Amino acid sequence: MIERFINYLISEKGLSKNTVESYVFDLTHFKNFLDSNNIELKKVSEEDLTGYVAYLYNSGYSPRTIMRHISTLRNFFKFLYNEEDIPVNPAEILETPKAFKMLPKYLTNDEVEKLLNLPDTTTPTGQRDKAMIELLYATGLRVSELIDLKMNNLNLEERFLITFGKGSKERLVPFSKKAYQYLVTYINDGRIKLLKDKKSYFLFLNVRGNKISRQGFWKILKAYGRKIGIEHKLSPHTLRHTFATHLLEHGADLRAVQIMLGHSDISTTQIYTHISNERLKQIYFNFHPRAKKQDDND
Repeated sequence: MIERFINYLISEKGLSKNTVESYVFDLTHFKNFLDSNNIELKKVSEEDLTGYVAYLYNSGYSPRTIMRHISTLRNFFKFLYNEEDIPVNPAEILETPKAFKMLPKYLTNDEVEKLLNLPDTTTPTGQRDKAMIELLYATGLRVSELIDLKMNNLNLEERFLITFGKGSKERLVPFSKKAYQYLVTYINDGRIKLLKDKKSYFLFLNVRGNKISRQGFWKILKAYGRKIGIEHKLSPHTLRHTFATHLLEHGADLRAVQIMLGHSDISTTQIYTHISNERLKQIYFNFHPRAKKQDDND
C-alpha cells in the first residue's frame, strides 16, 4: 500500500524527488512504529495515530517535523480510503495545527450535557442512543469495543463491564449510576422493541434488530452534533478523549486512566496531561487577579 501511494505521488501528482523522499522517510518511520506495536496497517485507528503523534512528541521531534508527519499521514490515509483499501479514514480529523497544539479534541462539560440531553428517550432508538452516549462518556470505550458489547459482558448489579481491547486483552471498566439507569431502561424496553422476534447476544442493535455498525453509530452521533453545532469536532472517539480529559482535570491518577482506557503504553495516555495543563493555565490567567493584570499589561 505504501508503494502504491508513492507511485501515485510520482506518476499522478508529479511531486519532486525531494518531496517524494520525505514521504518515503515519514511512512517508513510510521511503519516501524506499527511493526513494533503489532498494529496492522489496515486496522490503524484514530487512537493509534494519536499515540504515534504522542510518541513523536515524547521522542523529542521538533514541532515542524511532527507537523510534516501529520500531513503525510493525512494524505496517505486519504489515498487508502479513496482506493477502498480501508473502510474508514482514521486520519480524517487528524489536523495539522497552526500552532504546536497537537491535542485530541474533547468536549466541554456544557457540550457533554447538551449532547446527552438530545436523544428522545420515549423511543427505542432514542433509548439506545442515550445509553450508548452515556456509556461512552462514562467508560472511555473505543467505538469498536462499544458495538461489540454482549449482554453477558455487563454486570449491572456491580456496575462494571468486561471488554476486549486490542490484542483481545480483557479489562474491567466501571460505569456511572447515570449510565446504569439508561442502560436498564434501554435493555428492559427499547432493546426488546428493536429485537422484535429476533434473538441477539449483542447489546446495541439497529432498527432491524441486528448489531449496530461502527459507521451507523458514527452517523447517529454526527446527526446529534449538528443539532448543537459541534459536528466538526464530534466523533465516537471524541467521547473517549473527553472521558480521559475530564478524569485528569478532576484529579484522577494517570496510571488509573491508562488502565481504564486499555493503553499498553502510558506515553499514549500522557497526551491528555498536556490538555489538562493547557486547561489549568487558561483557568489561572482568566481568574487569578495578579496573573490577569500581568497578562493584560503584557
